[in-house]
Amino acid sequence: MTTSWRHLPVAARPIAAATEAAVTAARERDSEAMAKAVGDLGASDPAQVGLILGTGVRLLLEDQHPDGLTGDDVRAVLESCVRAAAEWPPGVDPHVVLILLAGALGVHDDDGEPPPKPEVLARHAVLLIADQLGERSIRDCLDRALDEIERAQLND
Repeated sequence: MTTSWRHLPVAARPIAAATEAAVTAARERDSEAMAKAVGDLGASDPAQVGLILGTGVRLLLEDQHPDGLTGDDVRAVLESCVRAAAEWPPGVDPHVVLILLAGALGVHDDDGEPPPKPEVLARHAVLLIADQLGERSIRDCLDRALDEIERAQLND
């Protein structure tokens, strides 16, 4: 990507660049580019990747549902993502998308099951973000997510 993320903290730069590349590849249905970018995300610190991607998902959901989400809204988002992804990359797991949605909304209940591998979570999060973005810019989404994280960290 030609986009510079130099204004970000060092730890966030590769995650932002890989996320931008992965979402762009998902939108273009470029399997090779998406696999490389998701591999980069999977190799990064899972907590930081999860925070950035989860915040991005949450902000997109809040934009589309300013009055809050109902169970039907969550089901519609899940179905939209899985249907869109089912047309292209094989192996999309609706349960992983549901875990991501619950995590982004802060309602994920640890049921004792081992979590999916970081690369699997990253891949599904990228597909979820690509689906929810619509025509909006991934760059804008990431900027907002990173600003939100910075604000939360400064206020803690």
